[in-house]
Amino acid sequence: MAQRTLARYLIEEQRNKGVITADLKFLIEVVSRACQAISIAIGKGGLGGVLGEAGSANVQGEAQKKLDVLSNEILLDANEWGGHLAAMASEEMDLPHTIPHRYPQGEYLLLFDPLDGSSNIDVDVSIGTIFSVLKCPEGADLSTPEASEAAFLQPGTAQVAAGYAVYGPTTVLVLSVGDGVTCFTLDREQGGFVLTQEAMRIPADTAEFAINMANQRHWEAPVQRYVAEMQQGKDGALGKDYNMRWVGSMVADVHRIMTRGGIFMYPLDAKTRDKGGKLRLMYEANPMAFLIEQAGGAASTGRQRILDIEPDRLHQRVPVILGSKNEVARVVGYHG
Repeated sequence: MAQRTLARYLIEEQRNKGVITADLKFLIEVVSRACQAISIAIGKGGLGGVLGEAGSANVQGEAQKKLDVLSNEILLDANEWGGHLAAMASEEMDLPHTIPHRYPQGEYLLLFDPLDGSSNIDVDVSIGTIFSVLKCPEGADLSTPEASEAAFLQPGTAQVAAGYAVYGPTTVLVLSVGDGVTCFTLDREQGGFVLTQEAMRIPADTAEFAINMANQRHWEAPVQRYVAEMQQGKDGALGKDYNMRWVGSMVADVHRIMTRGGIFMYPLDAKTRDKGGKLRLMYEANPMAFLIEQAGGAASTGRQRILDIEPDRLHQRVPVILGSKNEVARVVGYHG
């Protein structure tokens, strides 16, 4: 039987199920090709001269790696000419990128974190790309990058697609168009993504957690309580032993949860309180929450469902607690 490529899967979602439009199909294919190009650049590493600092900072004031800048450029260049987008927004840019007038405009908005986990680049640990797709509101003002920001300020429930690529021992693309979660693996010889897992599901219970323990002294009481109970093991309140895993790259940690269950937490703490949290709502929390819920998990700030948040700015930050449904519910209950 012929392999089910990403292109074939998207055609089936469009033609047989009516889940997506032809333009959305094309948009996802273009994003996937950009991810292939990023994967190739990462694979060259030091041979391609792409490691190290770029000598610049992004809008959050974080030092950019050369691959951060390159990945951002790859995604912009790949997507601006196709006629399926009205505008793009990136974690690496202060303002949205409007489509040049020489190209036709489409009905979708694309948001992305071009290279998540930048601190892992130079030590050859898994990193990734996260993306989210929204419909552009009718009559939105796209005349300038400043004016176009308002079009993006939609809750996560409005997403029509989201996904991430993990650049690890293999390159995988995990995607949802609102019809469950599907995983594709890059076949480097054939030069395309091939379907390797359908209907991904996250177990409701887990014995594995991911959190940056270096911040423990800054956590709020509910998270302190939950982590302490997990560390007590089977003799404690939760009655089982837990393992901790922490890659420091959200895509890698979330992909592990998507594959075998677990809970990921970057909670509100004393260090991030004045910013609202650590992770970006539009580029990280919303797309990951969409995928996690489509796979049967849950995603919360501890006080609110992430997908229900009404954003007030493009680079808004939020606390993130996501993964196995029963574990997330326990942490949310402790916050209550």
